[in-house]
Amino acid sequence: MSFPTHRPRRLRRTPALRRLVAETRLSVDDLVAPLFVREGLEGPAPISSLPGQCQHSVDSLVKEALRLADLGVPALVLFGVPVTKDENGSGAWDPDGIVQVALAELRAALGDQLVLMADLCLDEYTLSGHCGVLGADGEVDNDATVELYGRVALAQARAGAHVVAPSGMMDGQVEAIRRALDADGHIDTAILAYAAKYASALYGPFREAVDVAIAEGGDRTGYQQDSRNRREALAEVALDVAEGADMVMVKPALSYLDVIADVRRAVDLPVAAYHVSGEYAMVKAAAERGWIDGPAVALEQIGAIKRAGADFILTYFAAELAEQLDRG
Repeated sequence: MSFPTHRPRRLRRTPALRRLVAETRLSVDDLVAPLFVREGLEGPAPISSLPGQCQHSVDSLVKEALRLADLGVPALVLFGVPVTKDENGSGAWDPDGIVQVALAELRAALGDQLVLMADLCLDEYTLSGHCGVLGADGEVDNDATVELYGRVALAQARAGAHVVAPSGMMDGQVEAIRRALDADGHIDTAILAYAAKYASALYGPFREAVDVAIAEGGDRTGYQQDSRNRREALAEVALDVAEGADMVMVKPALSYLDVIADVRRAVDLPVAAYHVSGEYAMVKAAAERGWIDGPAVALEQIGAIKRAGADFILTYFAAELAEQLDRG
């Protein structure tokens, strides 16, 4: 039997050879850790559907951020859980709101050592659980919402956020936020736009983590993308880029690797992907039952997202992976 002169298996024989010719290299520099801070807590409170993750007090949040920095993780993204909610979600832009208080403490403790990203949305703060304010018809009022997003962006930037990350999928949100930031002198505050965010069934554990329940009979399919659509994502991304986004995101990640690859080919800006709570929780649940090797699967999944074209990845595995990966 004859073989071709070139045999790919020759380059797979040893770990060193495989490292030498690896096409995709995942490092700690590619990771962003999502963290939750809850108003009124005295210490961390475990989240049952996200094993290994907590709702933090401000003090425990700062300790966790310092640990992440020591591990070499370059960034975190912060989500707030307020004690009270209202129809407009005013806690999102209150200078004394939980995220603003936490950002100020993080910036004081870390300075510029860690990139501080703040999720910019209203769902954690509204009684309806929607990402915006509701009009008389019970639907989200897009234009009224984006004006409020500008107020949230200012509160977050003033508190110390390096990056604001609008996640509501409102039309014109990036333009409204950029205009508000620039007018207030925050021209260096970057925008990471959740540009292609799908109405996914994989967000359940996250909603437990932030205590969000969408009003009875409601959902977000009217303003988040349909999971059956691929080309639509490029149109959404193009709008956010034109409005001034500095980075764009695809969410979720694993179910939308094709979209990540499309976006990577279409834009020159940094592309992020969010390995979401359901994707994380499934790995943890199967690993707890002994069905899979959890750390190996986590590495494989996050590596696949990187291979698809993501420049960095928001993942609840950030700290675990940072302990496995080389820095740089």
